[in-house]
Amino acid sequence: MKKYIFTILFLLVIKLSFASFILIPMDDVSQKNHLKAYGITYFSLEKGNKVKWLLNYRGGSFLLEDTEIFRNECIIRGVTHEIISDTEALSILEKISSPSQNMEAVLLEKAPKIAVYSPKDKMPWDDAVTMVLNYAEIPYDVIYDEEVLNDALVKYEWLHLHHEDFTGQYGKFYGSYRSAPWYIESKKYAENLAKKLGYSKVSQEKLNVSLKVRDFVIGGGFMFAMCSATDSFDIALSAQGVDICEPMFDGDRSENNYQAKIDYSKTFAFKDYILERNPIIYEFSTIDMTRKRRIKKTLDYFTLMEYSAKWDPVPTMLCQNHTMLVKGFMGQTTSFDPNTIKSNVLVMGELKTNGEAKYIHGVIGKGMFTFYGGHDPEDYQHRVGDPKTELDLHPNSPGYRLILNNVLFPAAKKKKQKT
Repeated sequence: MKKYIFTILFLLVIKLSFASFILIPMDDVSQKNHLKAYGITYFSLEKGNKVKWLLNYRGGSFLLEDTEIFRNECIIRGVTHEIISDTEALSILEKISSPSQNMEAVLLEKAPKIAVYSPKDKMPWDDAVTMVLNYAEIPYDVIYDEEVLNDALVKYEWLHLHHEDFTGQYGKFYGSYRSAPWYIESKKYAENLAKKLGYSKVSQEKLNVSLKVRDFVIGGGFMFAMCSATDSFDIALSAQGVDICEPMFDGDRSENNYQAKIDYSKTFAFKDYILERNPIIYEFSTIDMTRKRRIKKTLDYFTLMEYSAKWDPVPTMLCQNHTMLVKGFMGQTTSFDPNTIKSNVLVMGELKTNGEAKYIHGVIGKGMFTFYGGHDPEDYQHRVGDPKTELDLHPNSPGYRLILNNVLFPAAKKKKQKT
């Protein structure tokens, strides 16, 4: 009996010593569901367990503590995982640490608290970030103007800006949709909300929201925006104190020669842009490339930049993927004219054919921001009223992976960056 018990104990010790980590591979061959893999990683952080993000190792894999809970979650969520021993994990980490390898193991310490800035009546499929957070089972809070103006942002580490128009021009939908019931209702809702919060104009209220978001980033927050939330945010900051709205938007004329009063020093990412004055034209400024580009859908791909994982871990984290070539997608703001991007802003993804920037990143004060052009990475030309994207059909989407890189990024152990 004693011999039997000893044998069982010995086998248990052997099992524990040779199966103490879960490796979640993120390469293009092994992983069945890249998007839900991020959810597993976030879940592990929520449970108080640290995770190593293996930059440039098998597509940016994750190394987790081996527990029955995490194994079961991987199985339930359909995430490919491998149980590896201490020795195997050490061998991987030794390989990554070699100066000859463009790899790095970044420690993720704490699940960031996430806020999505979005109108409460928006459906989840109106926004790619909300959809992928739901799909990956990553929790978040929905906040809007009232919460932001009441300083709710102090509770969060990561903020996503829904496809919002921060200029008070209602998305420049006037030309095509001014008679549509949804446009009339959304305009009425915005005006009533502004009035409730003590503002006579929506543009004034949105400016103050933009200033609160700016202060959140300067103070150390991480901000991610897509589509029109990118350029309209910067435009609102640069037009502080200047009326750029035509009568159909705010009831009175815009200022004479308002273009000359735009202050580019107040923006996060953009400079030297010309605002679109015509309210009929579905465009904010020359920042966006949508009307200027001439690219066939079959050729519309952007390339992710490669960085030194050991010396430039931030952009390396943000560009982790199982492919460096990502299919493009359109939006109100599809991509960014390189001539309007400030020199201190990093272009992490661009179309090589014409140089337009798709995916950019920068530092403001103690915080950081990422702007990603386009509406939905798996819906090439999303239109108002189109059905939602079913992410079960795109579990390995490279375009959606870039969003989730930004979600996990604030969890990384902070250290002085060399970029």
